[in-house]
Amino acid sequence: MFLRGQVVIGDGSTIPHDVLIERVCSQRVLQQVYAGPRGDFSMQLGSRTDAIVDASGEGSPLNGTSANDATLGIPRRQLQMCELRTSASGFRSSVVTLMDLTVSTANVDVGRIPIERMTKVEGTTLNAADYRVPKEARKAYEKGMTAARDGKSADAEKYFEKAAEIYPKYEKAWYELGVERLKGKDKGGAKAAFTQATKANAKFMPAYLTLASMAYKAKDWAEVVRLTEHIIEQDPLNHTNVTGYVVDLDPLNSTEAYFYNAMANFQLGHIEEAEKNAIKAEHVDLRTAFPQLHLLMAEIYTLKNNYAGAISEIETYMELVPGAKDMGTLRAHLARLEQLNGTKAEEKRE
Repeated sequence: MFLRGQVVIGDGSTIPHDVLIERVCSQRVLQQVYAGPRGDFSMQLGSRTDAIVDASGEGSPLNGTSANDATLGIPRRQLQMCELRTSASGFRSSVVTLMDLTVSTANVDVGRIPIERMTKVEGTTLNAADYRVPKEARKAYEKGMTAARDGKSADAEKYFEKAAEIYPKYEKAWYELGVERLKGKDKGGAKAAFTQATKANAKFMPAYLTLASMAYKAKDWAEVVRLTEHIIEQDPLNHTNVTGYVVDLDPLNSTEAYFYNAMANFQLGHIEEAEKNAIKAEHVDLRTAFPQLHLLMAEIYTLKNNYAGAISEIETYMELVPGAKDMGTLRAHLARLEQLNGTKAEEKRE
């Protein structure tokens, strides 16, 4: 049983290599796939022995199975609480609801999903600098992108190196070179390539964000703050609506930048700055990609003796991550906070 569709660009240009399609249900990302070279994609909803069952509990006639077995099928009501979200660097993201989806065959086609090229965030869109790239460098870059799509990482790396050698200011070539080096576990080489991308273009945000991610994993908190502050200064938070679609003008994943910044400031003891950016991260984390944000906020609220706020944040985290390995520890911590909150309430009454 497959959910199929095609991502298209309004101006008819070539689909970028990094178009990600996510099935999000009740604000949780359940599936992720990348579109093919022509924009086509498919998601497997279940095996051929499964059924899509309706809200009444009746089985689907697709395969003659019954909905009585709770281990089979996808409840139609659950599917209707889902949506598809597309995203790609340099493009506005589209969200398509599955509420009105009609399931009549094992292959469900959601049709064409248009995305539009960004023009408001520098570093992710076609600009004058792209036209200054020598022809040979551009050819090498395009060959590298093709090799990367085909899974030929070693060849892609050589092409990107050639493109950057021909035109040292080619930030996109440096960035893709870093991506390929990361695939090969060459963290030092990847960091060097991403750094060259930032030197070639100080407004090329994808490189800054990837460097911030690497610094975060290395627990280099001062470097995380430096890199994410540069991203935040670009103020990527800009949302608008288009009839039929919800468009998110946030190709740089501002949630990630704000989260890294908040965590780094917290580790450095800058509690007020950590709280400010954690709140911003929660505000824009529409995909709930960083549920650990709520644990961070709980820590901040606990330090400020705001036990009620800390309790609420932990409960939110537990709802988002019901299978968390540390659930026992969280419940114990929650009980302690509830005790502290009760004591605080008693003191206020007295």
